[in-house]
Amino acid sequence: MNIRLKINEIFKSIQGESSFAGIPFIFIRLSGCSLRCSYCDTAYAFHEGEEKTIEEILMQISGMSCSHVLVTGGEPLDQPGCRILIKELLDHPYTVLVETAGCHLIRDYPRGAHYIVDIKTPSSNMSHKNNPALIEDISKKDEIKFVIGNREDYEFSKRFIQENQLSGRCGTILMSCVSQELEPRILAEWILADNLDVRMQLQLHKYIWPPHQKGV
Repeated sequence: MNIRLKINEIFKSIQGESSFAGIPFIFIRLSGCSLRCSYCDTAYAFHEGEEKTIEEILMQISGMSCSHVLVTGGEPLDQPGCRILIKELLDHPYTVLVETAGCHLIRDYPRGAHYIVDIKTPSSNMSHKNNPALIEDISKKDEIKFVIGNREDYEFSKRFIQENQLSGRCGTILMSCVSQELEPRILAEWILADNLDVRMQLQLHKYIWPPHQKGV
Protein backbone atom coordinates (compact mmCIF):
# COMPACT_ATOMS: atom_id res chain seq x y z
CA MET A 1 0.00 0.00 0.00
CA ASN A 2 1.73 3.16 -1.23
CA ILE A 3 -0.69 5.72 0.23
CA ARG A 4 1.29 8.44 1.95
CA LEU A 5 0.11 10.86 4.61
CA LYS A 6 1.83 13.98 5.91
CA ILE A 7 2.34 13.36 9.62
CA ASN A 8 3.17 16.12 12.08
CA GLU A 9 3.87 13.91 15.09
CA ILE A 10 3.18 10.51 16.64
CA PHE A 11 3.41 10.06 20.40
CA LYS A 12 1.88 8.28 23.38
CA SER A 13 0.16 10.25 26.10
CA ILE A 14 -2.92 10.54 28.30
CA GLN A 15 -6.09 11.42 26.41
CA GLY A 16 -7.07 14.85 27.67
CA GLU A 17 -10.58 15.21 26.25
CA SER A 18 -13.80 13.36 25.37
CA SER A 19 -15.43 10.54 27.34
CA PHE A 20 -12.10 8.69 26.95
CA ALA A 21 -10.23 11.32 29.02
CA GLY A 22 -7.57 9.85 31.30
CA ILE A 23 -6.91 6.75 29.16
CA PRO A 24 -3.46 6.20 27.57
CA PHE A 25 -3.59 6.78 23.80
CA ILE A 26 -1.32 6.81 20.80
CA PHE A 27 -1.77 10.17 19.06
CA ILE A 28 -1.33 10.38 15.28
CA ARG A 29 -1.37 14.06 14.36
CA LEU A 30 -1.81 14.73 10.65
CA SER A 31 -0.50 17.94 9.11
CA GLY A 32 -2.64 20.56 7.44
CA CYS A 33 -5.91 22.32 8.21
CA SER A 34 -8.31 24.27 6.02
CA LEU A 35 -9.64 26.19 9.05
CA ARG A 36 -8.02 29.00 11.03
CA CYS A 37 -9.76 29.07 14.40
CA SER A 38 -8.98 32.07 16.57
CA TYR A 39 -8.13 29.87 19.56
CA CYS A 40 -6.17 27.14 17.73
CA ASP A 41 -3.52 25.53 19.93
CA THR A 42 -1.95 23.33 17.24
CA ALA A 43 -1.04 25.88 14.57
CA TYR A 44 2.36 24.18 14.32
CA ALA A 45 0.55 21.35 12.51
CA PHE A 46 -0.61 23.59 9.65
CA HIS A 47 2.50 22.98 7.57
CA GLU A 48 5.15 21.02 9.50
CA GLY A 49 5.35 17.29 8.91
CA GLU A 50 6.93 14.30 7.20
CA GLU A 51 5.34 12.02 4.64
CA LYS A 52 4.88 8.42 5.81
CA THR A 53 3.19 5.39 4.30
CA ILE A 54 0.43 3.74 6.26
CA GLU A 55 2.71 0.72 6.73
CA GLU A 56 5.37 2.99 8.29
CA ILE A 57 2.78 4.49 10.61
CA LEU A 58 1.52 1.06 11.70
CA MET A 59 5.07 -0.15 12.27
CA GLN A 60 5.92 2.89 14.38
CA ILE A 61 2.92 2.55 16.67
CA SER A 62 3.15 -1.25 16.97
CA GLY A 63 5.87 -0.94 19.59
CA MET A 64 4.04 1.56 21.78
CA SER A 65 2.07 -1.09 23.72
CA CYS A 66 -1.25 0.73 23.56
CA SER A 67 -4.62 -0.36 22.16
CA HIS A 68 -6.21 3.09 21.80
CA VAL A 69 -5.37 5.47 18.93
CA LEU A 70 -6.48 9.05 18.30
CA VAL A 71 -6.26 10.43 14.76
CA THR A 72 -6.14 14.21 14.97
CA GLY A 73 -4.63 17.31 13.40
CA GLY A 74 -4.76 19.93 12.13
CA GLU A 75 -7.79 18.58 10.36
CA PRO A 76 -7.10 14.92 9.57
CA LEU A 77 -9.97 14.52 7.11
CA ASP A 78 -8.40 17.13 4.84
CA GLN A 79 -6.03 14.33 3.71
CA PRO A 80 -7.88 11.79 1.50
CA GLY A 81 -5.68 8.92 2.70
CA CYS A 82 -6.98 9.36 6.24
CA ARG A 83 -9.95 7.12 5.38
CA ILE A 84 -7.59 4.21 4.63
CA LEU A 85 -5.53 4.89 7.75
CA ILE A 86 -8.66 4.68 9.93
CA LYS A 87 -9.68 1.40 8.29
CA GLU A 88 -6.24 -0.12 8.77
CA LEU A 89 -6.14 0.92 12.42
CA LEU A 90 -9.53 -0.68 13.03
CA ASP A 91 -8.43 -3.87 11.27
CA HIS A 92 -5.36 -4.35 13.46
CA PRO A 93 -7.44 -3.87 15.76
CA TYR A 94 -7.20 -0.64 17.72
CA THR A 95 -9.93 1.39 19.41
CA VAL A 96 -9.92 4.44 17.17
CA LEU A 97 -11.01 8.02 17.86
CA VAL A 98 -11.00 10.65 15.13
CA GLU A 99 -11.05 14.36 15.97
CA THR A 100 -12.59 16.43 13.18
CA ALA A 101 -14.28 19.79 12.68
CA GLY A 102 -17.92 20.20 11.78
CA CYS A 103 -17.16 21.02 8.15
CA HIS A 104 -16.52 17.44 6.99
CA LEU A 105 -19.14 14.80 6.32
CA ILE A 106 -18.19 11.46 7.89
CA ARG A 107 -20.73 9.19 6.17
CA ASP A 108 -18.10 7.63 3.91
CA TYR A 109 -15.59 6.98 6.71
CA PRO A 110 -15.32 3.68 8.64
CA ARG A 111 -18.10 3.55 11.21
CA GLY A 112 -16.12 1.41 13.61
CA ALA A 113 -14.31 4.54 14.77
CA HIS A 114 -15.57 7.08 17.30
CA TYR A 115 -15.79 10.55 15.72
CA ILE A 116 -15.30 13.56 17.99
CA VAL A 117 -16.86 16.40 15.99
CA ASP A 118 -15.93 19.96 16.94
CA ILE A 119 -18.83 22.23 16.01
CA LYS A 120 -17.31 25.68 15.58
CA THR A 121 -18.72 28.43 17.80
CA PRO A 122 -18.82 32.15 16.85
CA SER A 123 -15.64 33.17 18.68
CA SER A 124 -13.66 30.68 16.58
CA ASN A 125 -14.44 32.88 13.54
CA MET A 126 -15.12 29.62 11.70
CA SER A 127 -18.77 28.87 12.55
CA HIS A 128 -19.74 29.62 8.95
CA LYS A 129 -17.80 26.47 7.99
CA ASN A 130 -20.12 24.12 9.93
CA ASN A 131 -21.90 21.74 7.55
CA PRO A 132 -25.53 21.17 8.66
CA ALA A 133 -25.69 17.90 6.71
CA LEU A 134 -23.09 16.42 9.06
CA ILE A 135 -25.73 15.91 11.75
CA GLU A 136 -27.31 13.13 9.67
CA ASP A 137 -24.00 11.23 9.88
CA ILE A 138 -23.77 11.23 13.69
CA SER A 139 -24.31 7.98 15.60
CA LYS A 140 -24.45 6.99 19.25
CA LYS A 141 -20.73 6.11 19.07
CA ASP A 142 -19.85 9.70 18.23
CA GLU A 143 -19.36 12.78 20.38
CA ILE A 144 -20.00 16.43 19.58
CA LYS A 145 -17.82 19.12 21.13
CA PHE A 146 -18.39 22.83 21.63
CA VAL A 147 -15.48 25.08 22.64
CA ILE A 148 -16.88 28.03 24.58
CA GLY A 149 -15.14 31.40 24.77
CA ASN A 150 -18.00 33.63 25.92
CA ARG A 151 -21.74 33.79 26.52
CA GLU A 152 -22.49 34.14 22.80
CA ASP A 153 -20.71 30.82 22.16
CA TYR A 154 -22.70 29.20 24.96
CA GLU A 155 -26.06 30.43 23.65
CA PHE A 156 -25.11 29.34 20.12
CA SER A 157 -24.26 25.87 21.43
CA LYS A 158 -27.52 25.59 23.38
CA ARG A 159 -29.54 26.44 20.27
CA PHE A 160 -27.52 24.01 18.15
CA ILE A 161 -28.14 21.20 20.64
CA GLN A 162 -31.88 21.88 20.79
CA GLU A 163 -32.48 22.50 17.07
CA ASN A 164 -30.61 19.33 16.08
CA GLN A 165 -31.93 17.17 18.94
CA LEU A 166 -28.38 16.14 19.79
CA SER A 167 -29.25 14.57 23.14
CA GLY A 168 -30.95 11.69 21.34
CA ARG A 169 -28.59 11.54 18.39
CA CYS A 170 -24.98 11.33 19.62
CA GLY A 171 -23.30 9.50 22.47
CA THR A 172 -21.94 12.49 24.41
CA ILE A 173 -22.16 16.26 24.10
CA LEU A 174 -18.99 17.94 25.28
CA MET A 175 -18.40 21.52 26.37
CA SER A 176 -15.03 23.03 27.20
CA CYS A 177 -13.58 26.50 27.71
CA VAL A 178 -11.27 28.40 25.42
CA SER A 179 -8.05 28.35 27.42
CA GLN A 180 -7.33 31.69 29.11
CA GLU A 181 -10.60 33.16 27.78
CA LEU A 182 -13.36 31.74 29.99
CA GLU A 183 -13.07 30.49 33.56
CA PRO A 184 -14.28 26.88 33.93
CA ARG A 185 -16.34 27.90 36.97
CA ILE A 186 -18.41 30.27 34.83
CA LEU A 187 -19.17 27.63 32.22
CA ALA A 188 -20.05 25.14 34.95
CA GLU A 189 -22.52 27.61 36.48
CA TRP A 190 -24.19 28.25 33.11
CA ILE A 191 -24.58 24.51 32.50
CA LEU A 192 -26.04 23.92 35.97
CA ALA A 193 -28.44 26.88 35.71
CA ASP A 194 -29.82 25.57 32.41
CA ASN A 195 -29.82 21.88 33.37
CA LEU A 196 -27.98 21.06 30.15
CA ASP A 197 -27.48 17.38 29.34
CA VAL A 198 -23.78 17.78 28.52
CA ARG A 199 -20.40 16.67 29.83
CA MET A 200 -18.17 19.60 30.78
CA GLN A 201 -14.52 18.82 30.20
CA LEU A 202 -11.16 20.36 30.96
CA GLN A 203 -8.15 19.72 28.75
CA LEU A 204 -6.51 17.28 31.15
CA HIS A 205 -3.14 17.25 29.38
CA LYS A 206 -2.82 21.01 29.92
CA TYR A 207 -3.02 20.46 33.67
CA ILE A 208 -0.54 17.56 33.70
CA TRP A 209 2.03 19.28 31.45
CA PRO A 210 2.70 22.92 30.49
CA PRO A 211 -0.21 24.20 28.33
CA HIS A 212 1.85 24.69 25.17
CA GLN A 213 4.08 21.63 25.40
CA LYS A 214 4.12 19.52 22.23
CA GLY A 215 4.08 15.74 22.15
CA VAL A 216 1.74 15.30 25.12
